[in-house]
Amino acid sequence: MAASPTIRRRQLSAILRTMRRESGLSLEEAAKRVEWSRAKLGHIETGERKRPSVVEIRALMETYGVSPQDPRHDAVLTLVRHAQQRGWWTRYDDILTGSYVELEAEATAIANYESFGVPGLLQTPTTARLMQRARLWRDPEDIQRAVDARIRRQQILSGEAPTRLWAVIEEHALQRLSGEPDVMREQVEHLVHLADTAGNVTIQVLPTAAGIHAGAAGPFVLLDFPEPAGPIVYLETYTDGLYLERAEEVARYRRLWDHIRTSALDEERTIPFLKKMIR
Repeated sequence: MAASPTIRRRQLSAILRTMRRESGLSLEEAAKRVEWSRAKLGHIETGERKRPSVVEIRALMETYGVSPQDPRHDAVLTLVRHAQQRGWWTRYDDILTGSYVELEAEATAIANYESFGVPGLLQTPTTARLMQRARLWRDPEDIQRAVDARIRRQQILSGEAPTRLWAVIEEHALQRLSGEPDVMREQVEHLVHLADTAGNVTIQVLPTAAGIHAGAAGPFVLLDFPEPAGPIVYLETYTDGLYLERAEEVARYRRLWDHIRTSALDEERTIPFLKKMIR
């Protein structure tokens, strides 16, 4: 899987933070030397300033004592140029809110606990259409574009270096489709097919009979990326979502994930359970 512009920006941010620290400069001192505000440099180091220029990054490296003869110098400038490219999702800016799809596109591994619906990467087009209608969208063209974008997202699960996806889905999240029997059958059969054939996809069902468990606080997604970009926890909201990156927060959600998948049916029992749901 080729790195997206987003991951290049995050890699660039991590590299620049390391260079600054190696130079012995604080954020305030470095900003003062290049005559920038602390906020501007901080945004570059966190990736919030999405497309820093080659001139800006060259000035930073000079401040950090990284000369043009340093092997990192040209490599970083190449990274800057690549980070200025635009991803496929920009065609759906009016449909997709926030940064999640960009992050998802660059992840090497995704762990997704879903308690209310089918994870987007596992939805059939019909399920995706129902989900978009449930978001109170009325324009048929907007709904279709949202479905198209969702199906386009799923391409990360195929190809030469597909993203690894591990999903735990609550039984009642699937039962919500029972009002549309044909949709439910199609969706569950799709899950069975992926669980049976896709080596990079693991699916577990958490039966309602399991009772109260560690996932009671709600769904979340854990995303891992190539170094030096660190992992992120994503919590969805109606308009965008929350992104957690602090090491202690990520560690807490990893522990939560371990408890949830332990409470769920293992892979061998999940497939028969799914087949029983559609009989």
